Amino acid sequence: MADNSVRLDRWLWAARFFKTRALSAAAIAGGKVQVNGTRAKPAKQLQVGDALRIRVGPYEWLVTVRALSERRGPPKVAQTLFEESAEGRAARERLADLHKIAPAPAYQGKGRPTKKERREIERLEEG
Repeated sequence: MADNSVRLDRWLWAARFFKTRALSAAAIAGGKVQVNGTRAKPAKQLQVGDALRIRVGPYEWLVTVRALSERRGPPKVAQTLFEESAEGRAARERLADLHKIAPAPAYQGKGRPTKKERREIERLEEG
């Protein structure tokens, strides 16, 4: 195997975008990762300078590969493996701010009645 390339699923795991290689392979197979604007397979050989578009949950990362690694290290080392584009970072931060502002879903009172509500229902049915 050449020293200047690494499998896409291994690199995503090493760069800490996904917790396991299986999760990274599933994301790639699901079309959530693009390499240089095209859909890729988990075994795609990455090289320095490749542009990646990675969707993790509601967020989208636009990164350029700066270094290759097959080993997962500490987060500080993982951050040196890629460089995020300015517009990608701005869009991701905007979306994060919108999620913070959005109201949390509130309980609407649906579902099973509580014990107190069941007693009230029984009292109404009895008389």
